Amino acid sequence: MEQTPMIITSRQNQYVSLAAKLQERKHRQSEGLLRFDGVKLYCEAVLRGVEIEFILLDATLTEAVDAKAKALYGFGLDAVDARILTLSHDVFVKISDENAPEGIICVAKYIDKIHKIATINSRQEILDRLAAPESGRILLCESLRDPGNVGTVVRTAFAFGIDWLVLSDDCADLYNPKTLRGAMGTLFSQKILRVDDLPAAVNILQSKGRRVYAAALDESARQLGSFAFGKEDCAVIGNEGHGLSERMLDACCEKVYIPMAGNAESLNASVAASVLMWEMTRGK
Repeated sequence: MEQTPMIITSRQNQYVSLAAKLQERKHRQSEGLLRFDGVKLYCEAVLRGVEIEFILLDATLTEAVDAKAKALYGFGLDAVDARILTLSHDVFVKISDENAPEGIICVAKYIDKIHKIATINSRQEILDRLAAPESGRILLCESLRDPGNVGTVVRTAFAFGIDWLVLSDDCADLYNPKTLRGAMGTLFSQKILRVDDLPAAVNILQSKGRRVYAAALDESARQLGSFAFGKEDCAVIGNEGHGLSERMLDACCEKVYIPMAGNAESLNASVAASVLMWEMTRGK
């Protein structure tokens, strides 16, 4: 562990400036870096082998951070080989993303080993591999724009043993701070593929023998729970406000709906995804 003992008191410091910029997607993409705040995410990142580039600490909370990490996971700040810089409290608070800062901000490399991107040039090859039976359970998400929803879907997918999440490229950024908080560390382990054409991905999956069910409120839809998902079946959830596109509905083999009591019209997208994932995996 490389320790920098001096206390940084300026936001113009190169590491402080970079960490602040990483709150914006364009800078994350250009640098290939993400940031996450808090002790739990630091510990989860260490456990999952995330490549941490550097760590920023609040000078007034350094001992507390180390003690909390040891209490939660049995290791402290000396568990990672990364540059550690100490900031004055005022500077740290100004760049923190938390309402009640715990005193630690980590900057790490993109997690390319489990988070993949398929474009028009690579889509067929990647999805051919994904369609193989050994790839396991797959949930697809179209146009989920709320990063909190995406984070919750990631967390639930990991809990239910969904092997792959496949996201359309207009879904919220995986490394948005709200996504990271919603996922609560599971983002460091969940396999995720982002594709430039989700209906085309569905067509490829179905051409390889996988059935893909669309979640939709439709008279022709089958009630969830009235049939059993096969081990190679997939499901797709749509946008928070508009559901699935017509092109996506046409691509899927069948529509399913979640039965609801009373006058309820719909569920939050992440809640609906959770119900679907439970149904997909309950007989696993």
